[in-house]
Amino acid sequence: MRAVVTRVSRASIEINGVPGGTMGQGLLVLLGVGPNDTEKEALYLADKCALLRIFEDENGKMNRSLADVEGKMMIVSNFTLYADCSHGRRPDFFPAAKPDIAVPLYERFKARMAELGVPYLCGEFGADMKIDHVNDGPVTLIMDTDQMMKKKGE
Repeated sequence: MRAVVTRVSRASIEINGVPGGTMGQGLLVLLGVGPNDTEKEALYLADKCALLRIFEDENGKMNRSLADVEGKMMIVSNFTLYADCSHGRRPDFFPAAKPDIAVPLYERFKARMAELGVPYLCGEFGADMKIDHVNDGPVTLIMDTDQMMKKKGE
């Protein structure tokens, strides 16, 4: 699984032309699912995102988590994170997981946030979405379970 995690001071989402929610300080998580991903990757990445210490403490150090700042998370499915741009000028999206794999893992990621007590709002899988956000910092991280779990030896 892949995620682009952005620390935001505010964010809002529109789903198929309808307002889908707004939030203040927190994390915007664009989430992509690969064809070989399983529940193991979904849980690993969810835990990493929920517990990231990327909010500043009183000394200006990134030492606080989402819970520490009482922030929210916006979770948005994004198959384009698996685009292959190595050939030509048009991205190839075939490397992304098909909906029968991606939807349950996207839902499991969200369910894990609920289990962890992380307040969240989300997009709708496969919908046309417009996201407005203010990147705070800017702080933007790219997380890929293939790389992260490999380094960890899993």
